[in-house]
Amino acid sequence: MKVLEARVIDSKHLELAQPIDTTPGRKVVVTVIDPFQGDSERHEWLSLSSGTMATAYGDSEPEYSIGMIKEPNPEYGW
Repeated sequence: MKVLEARVIDSKHLELAQPIDTTPGRKVVVTVIDPFQGDSERHEWLSLSSGTMATAYGDSEPEYSIGMIKEPNPEYGW
């Protein structure tokens, strides 16, 4: 997991402060925080959740193909 800084261009566009090494069309997760909020408890929760996300979606997480699914979820929209 990488933490990147970005500037909001408009309600649908961000400008990254530095480039990321990924392919076009790949999905990323964006967490919006208010850098001016001085709430230390909120900062602690963000740090904890960030660490948990890094563990769950880290580089060591294997890629799963559709062929590996044993029992598909009929409610999942492909």
